[in-house]
This record gives sequence, C-alpha cells and structure tokens, in this order.
Amino acid sequence: MMTSEILTEDVADFASRLEAMTEDEVFAAMRSLEISSENQSADRDDVLSRIALVEEEIERRFPGQLLAPYRNWQKDQPLT
Repeated sequence: MMTSEILTEDVADFASRLEAMTEDEVFAAMRSLEISSENQSADRDDVLSRIALVEEEIERRFPGQLLAPYRNWQKDQPLT
C-alpha cells in the first residue's frame, strides 16, 4: 500500500483494513506513516492518529511487546 493511499483513505476504513493486513503490511504501513510524520507538508495530526491506530494493531497482535516486533522487522529491512 502506498503512503498516499494510507493518508487519503477514510480513517474508519483504514482501521478496519488493518485487521486484515499481514504483519509485513502492518509494519510497512507504520514505516510509511513514520516517514510521513517527518515530512513538513503532511497533516501531522492526521498522520499521528493513523500511527496510533497501527500501534494499537501491533499491540493487539503482540500483547505486552509494545513496538518490539516492529523494531525487529525494521532491522531486517534494507536501508531506504
């Protein structure tokens, strides 16, 4: 999924689609949102609310591990 789609999709639709995403898709969405949050032109509040949704999904899938699974995934990704 492209960052532009994540940011333009209705928040409720994005939240419901998160449940059906694979772990890699969830982690890739988080990475895209993190990059967007660093962009000065992005609507920061909207991006941060979507990051919170992804964080909640990661916590649901990996109870008690916070973002450790995501951080481990990041280590395995090529530098971009």
